Amino acid sequence: MAAERTRSGAVGRSRVRGLRRPRTSPSEIASRLLREVTSRRGLSLLGIGIATLIALTLIVQWGRRHELLAPGRVAQRTLVARVSFEVEDEAATTAARSEARLRAPRVYVAQDGVLDEIAASLKNLPRTVEAAGRLEQIDPQIVERFGLSEERLAAIKALIREGKVDPAYDAAVDRLRELLEMNPVLDPVTWQQERQALGEFIELRVGGQSRRISESIAINAGDSQSLAERMRMLARRAPFSGEVLEVVVARLTRQAAPTFRYDELASQEVASAAAAGVGPVRRPIEAGSVIVRAGEKVTPGLIEMARAERRAYEERIGTPWSLWVLSASASLAVVGGLGVYVWAFCPRIRRSAARVGWLCVLGVLTLAIGVHGTVLNPAFVVLLSAAPSMLLAVVLTLAYDQRSALAIGAAHALLVALALRFDPAQVLIVLAGVATGVALLREVRERRTLVRMGVWTGVVLALSTATISFGVKPRPVEAIDAMGFLLREVAVDTALAGFSGLLVAGLAMFMLPWLERAFRITTGLTLMELRDPKQPLLRELQRRAPGTYNHSLHVASIAEDAADAIGARSLLTYVGALYHDIGKMNKPEYFVENQSGGVSKHEKLSPAMSLLVIVGHVKDGVELAREFGLPKPLHHFIEAHHGTTLVEYFYHRARTEADGDEAPTEFEYRYPGPKPQTKECAILMLADAVESATRTLKEPTPSRIDTLVREIATKRLLDGQFDECALTLRELNTIVETISRSVAAIYHGRIAYPKDQRQRAARAQRA
Repeated sequence: MAAERTRSGAVGRSRVRGLRRPRTSPSEIASRLLREVTSRRGLSLLGIGIATLIALTLIVQWGRRHELLAPGRVAQRTLVARVSFEVEDEAATTAARSEARLRAPRVYVAQDGVLDEIAASLKNLPRTVEAAGRLEQIDPQIVERFGLSEERLAAIKALIREGKVDPAYDAAVDRLRELLEMNPVLDPVTWQQERQALGEFIELRVGGQSRRISESIAINAGDSQSLAERMRMLARRAPFSGEVLEVVVARLTRQAAPTFRYDELASQEVASAAAAGVGPVRRPIEAGSVIVRAGEKVTPGLIEMARAERRAYEERIGTPWSLWVLSASASLAVVGGLGVYVWAFCPRIRRSAARVGWLCVLGVLTLAIGVHGTVLNPAFVVLLSAAPSMLLAVVLTLAYDQRSALAIGAAHALLVALALRFDPAQVLIVLAGVATGVALLREVRERRTLVRMGVWTGVVLALSTATISFGVKPRPVEAIDAMGFLLREVAVDTALAGFSGLLVAGLAMFMLPWLERAFRITTGLTLMELRDPKQPLLRELQRRAPGTYNHSLHVASIAEDAADAIGARSLLTYVGALYHDIGKMNKPEYFVENQSGGVSKHEKLSPAMSLLVIVGHVKDGVELAREFGLPKPLHHFIEAHHGTTLVEYFYHRARTEADGDEAPTEFEYRYPGPKPQTKECAILMLADAVESATRTLKEPTPSRIDTLVREIATKRLLDGQFDECALTLRELNTIVETISRSVAAIYHGRIAYPKDQRQRAARAQRA
């Protein structure tokens, strides 16, 4: 038996390893590439690549225009003025605006009641004293207020002629009111405050109108001598004269009340308007002057100076064409290199223009977020520059594979570094985060895998940031505690770097449902849910076709081990195997694993009809998958697990029953396909065929199982079933050996007990 196994194994291995695919010549590669580029899909990909190149160039160029200066942090490099320009002197501007505020005129509002009362009392005085013959007949208060004497009383009474007050007197009173409106009388405290103010003018507001006058015109109501002199002058200008003049002066000076009050709110508005009217004070900066030195603590003034220099440079010089060429060349190198890489090593991506489009949109979007966010918030440079690249790499790992994710994530990190003008050491921090995140996400079967990835990625980023920052950060200058300042800055960067790992993990978990729909992928979390036996479709399969369900379980176990052996997606293979035969539940009695003895249903059918039933389970399975909403990747396992193989039993039966020229061809008795497009589906094809064939062995010894597996693998290989997947001969040999061991473990031999011993063994088991 051992010799038989050795011979069969050697023959099988030699047959598999002896087969070599023909090498492709360079001319054939060029011809195939030309066909792909000129095809409809190729033109779509070319358009996507050009649009991506333009977007990346604009983002990179925009990022390179800005300096990463954050208030309170040290500058990473020395910045020198490229052109002469002017910059606002904030201190001088603040001082000028403060002075304008102090010199703004204070606002005074007329006391209309006081002015009206003065005018009315003067106009009514002649009528009041008209009937009095002597001074004693007049109210003493009136006498006191107007300073009346016999001579002054006579002069006032003389103003009435023919029963009417002299119109010239009334006109003089009106003129006096106008003069009082232009010569404010202030209370002593307000007058003193006004004399202390820096403003040379005051603003008077009367009846909705305002006028500005010299502050020296204001009259102090508490200075009786000055008040009398000013009131006499105003009365003469009214004009009044003689004894009437003395009466008017007495009225204005005795019991004098302020004619204007100070309006604080209006004064503040005028002061604010005066300050706003003062333009920025600018000072010239010569070309070649140092704006900020490496290691110097950055202030808001230095940031504004750097921005002013950039604006002046762009207004006078513009963006040199060499910078555009640099940005475009770098973007072209990345896009072109990734295009070649995807075409050579990422067949899952290159086969779909939609996937390439989504990938480009995601890459451009994350680059824009990283660059724009870092420019706006340079203090968070570690977080905002690393997180987008890591997030892109994690998304691609979940959507496709680690190799693609690592390459694209690294290229994205290089673009970020180019746009933000990072040092090579800073690029290493981002690359360390990308590599760690990708390495820890080989297969996501539970959410804590993402959490673990976030924690470890954060740790790696924090350690990398702390180590590299001490080596590349410039030492602070002009600082009392330079080392302490450096330690605080490194500590902040380290904390942000560690947080970025957790942030990426959280965003990835949040984005998983959207990613599955956008990229038409199935992550491990969804697959773990689908492998649950309580899934509606699996429970229906258990109920209607229990034999098929058990067969699927065995195939899933066998295929999962084989996928693990070659590094394929074992969870996807397992779940695909669980659902690959769901179409059999429509007609379960026509499949041998569900038959419990008796006459086969196919005995009453012709080979052609039997063929339709057998082949139909593939189409029925795809329809059930759509009906129950199975993810798209599982559909391929259902429709391709038989590929285009021959339904041998009914083909030979048809040829046996056929007469002469009516014998069918092999083409008529083959499954419609397609052939397996992935390694996982190819593994399922072998596992399915081997599991079914092994059940026909009378004595399934390991050597016989190994021979059977190699025969089936060689047959499928020679039949061209693996031509459309990326399966190599080395991997095929590994799959064969793994399937042989798995099947032998399931169908291991048992000791043949005598009858009485079998009965005792059975009773012992029941006990």
